[in-house]
Amino acid sequence: MVRVTYLFLLLTLVFGSCKKDPVVFENNDIPPYDEIPTIVVNNYVNRLFIDIIGREPLDAEMSAEVSLLEQNDLNQESRELLVQKLMYSEEPVDGDISYNHACFHKIYEDTKARFIEGASDGYINEQWFIFRSAAIADSIAGNMVGYTKNMTDANKLTAIIESKEELRNQEIVMTEMYRRMMYNWLYDEINMNTFNFVNASFDDLYYRYPTDAEFENAYNVIEFNEPAQLFGEIAQTKLEYLELLLSTEECYEGMIRWSFKSLLAREPSANEVFALLGSLILSENVLTVQESIYLTDEYAGFE
Repeated sequence: MVRVTYLFLLLTLVFGSCKKDPVVFENNDIPPYDEIPTIVVNNYVNRLFIDIIGREPLDAEMSAEVSLLEQNDLNQESRELLVQKLMYSEEPVDGDISYNHACFHKIYEDTKARFIEGASDGYINEQWFIFRSAAIADSIAGNMVGYTKNMTDANKLTAIIESKEELRNQEIVMTEMYRRMMYNWLYDEINMNTFNFVNASFDDLYYRYPTDAEFENAYNVIEFNEPAQLFGEIAQTKLEYLELLLSTEECYEGMIRWSFKSLLAREPSANEVFALLGSLILSENVLTVQESIYLTDEYAGFE
């Protein structure tokens, strides 16, 4: 009987000590939203339009959205309705095909700015025409090796432009858009030679440079097509190398960091990364990260 009682007490102490204390955030009092001036709400709506669809609201849009927010005391539900409307509404609007089209055009342009210095679609199409013309000339001359290479380079450029609508239609995910931005002639031209390519690919995705071991292995893969280990996997070609970079948890952390740096001009905290990372990996939808930022008082300027 004594042994049973002792065992019961021991189990109680062990499992009882494993119970997590509730997380309490300090200095997290809800501000008095009814005291926030209309000019601040105007600024919030204006900023949302610019950051989500790339333009300022029309006068009618500004008046309607500010009125709805104030009628609902700037609560989370009213903010969420506005953010999701700008991201996902496919209703026709003046100046745009729809908010949804404008939103994904903004994502596309921002992603080009991140990886290929914001190259215009016109410039990309010009380079496509050059490769396509060279491929035709090679075909006529019977140079099938040259034809294949030039057509491959042309198709990679086409894939960049096609990624906007394919992402909007959920035919691809964000990491595939990233891959297309990095696996083409233009990215190679910006980051000439293997040394720069390896450093740039780490910095663009992870906001850091590779370790010595990572750099050496990546260099051998790209420069010599030698099999090497990266992140616990083996790669032997440039494409396999990029696919490994894009499949890591650190890549998704990079999406979160990019969102915070772009929208709040600061790095996310470790807790913020942890809170967002799991759902981002599952959804592969960077809009979920951005939406969480848009709903905060920090972004809105309501603090």
